[in-house]
Amino acid sequence: MANLALNPNTYDKSQRVDWVDYAKGFCILFVVMMHSTLGVEKHAFEKGFVAEGTVGWMNTIVTFAQPFRMPDFFMISGLFLGLVIARSWMRYVDRKVVHFFYFYILWLAVQFAFRSIGWIGEGLGPVDILGKFGFAFVQPYGTLWFIYMLPVMFIITRLLSKIHWGIVLGFAALLEIAPIHTGWMLIDEFAARYVYFFAGFALAQPIFQLAGWARQNSGKALAYLGIWGVVNGLMTLTSFPSALSGLYTSFGRDVPANVAQLPLVSLALGTAGAVAVICLCTVLSKFKLAGFLRYLGSHSIVVYLAFFLPMVITREILFRFAPWIDLGTMSLIVLTVSVVSSVIAWEFTRITGWFKFFFVRPKWAWLDREDTNRNAKASLQPAE
Repeated sequence: MANLALNPNTYDKSQRVDWVDYAKGFCILFVVMMHSTLGVEKHAFEKGFVAEGTVGWMNTIVTFAQPFRMPDFFMISGLFLGLVIARSWMRYVDRKVVHFFYFYILWLAVQFAFRSIGWIGEGLGPVDILGKFGFAFVQPYGTLWFIYMLPVMFIITRLLSKIHWGIVLGFAALLEIAPIHTGWMLIDEFAARYVYFFAGFALAQPIFQLAGWARQNSGKALAYLGIWGVVNGLMTLTSFPSALSGLYTSFGRDVPANVAQLPLVSLALGTAGAVAVICLCTVLSKFKLAGFLRYLGSHSIVVYLAFFLPMVITREILFRFAPWIDLGTMSLIVLTVSVVSSVIAWEFTRITGWFKFFFVRPKWAWLDREDTNRNAKASLQPAE
């Protein structure tokens, strides 16, 4: 496949790329922020603390981040694929499919064990709960949909690797523009996100060149960030024109919440936002004070897997004992506790070696035994 992906024969794998970790850390913060904020607001309404539609000040930040939050995450996920896509199918499937499904199944079981308590209280029986669990293999469940989607994209990209990258990227862009809303998350999210994942893979070399430019031209990169921030803010915080709502409802589509969700506009903002995150994180990587982002980025999947439980528990505690806290501040507290708790859980596992199967795939779950032995040091590494 003649593309601009990373070449395993020329790429230096000896050092971890700092701006990539910063970008992953930046994105995982915004992902947890979204779930924390929307969860607090929904819970507040369901418990009768606020009227429907009431939001906190954190909601503005979540809305601002909507165009770039997941596009950049998927782009980074595809960035290094060129280094491994030519591996044998056994090794490729082991590292890019079995690896992620192991953590999906494990943490799906954890979440279901926790949620089952509430479902039993609502009158659901074991058969109903098992039915929900089984359906989660068809319809990606809750916060875990990202690691469900990645193996699908890895396999499809491998199958399409003989087709010219421009054709695949163009078709993927058309899928994002469509937009496609079937109600099946696997189809809908693939259509909306694959263009960014494939762009990360096929355009890896220009992306690294962009990061290099931003490192050498911090002033210009920050100027771009300023312009982008204004445009992104205007698009996300401008409500969709009510006069056009009938056009969407007539086709059975949900009315967009803002201008940023319009076809073509969402693709443009997703692309511009991915560029902005690269520029921002490249500049941030020059400052030690932002080092916590690099740590979070190098453990982003750990945070992604583990934040759910502390998020729910913290939210319940706050509503029970401190319901007077405003929604925005409550969301910030939930975000902070969720991230810090996830890090503590990983460090506890890393230091003690206890329960490490929650974050490190055990040898029995590897298909490629030869690769297991070659990567014995992987036992000290988190899920990604």
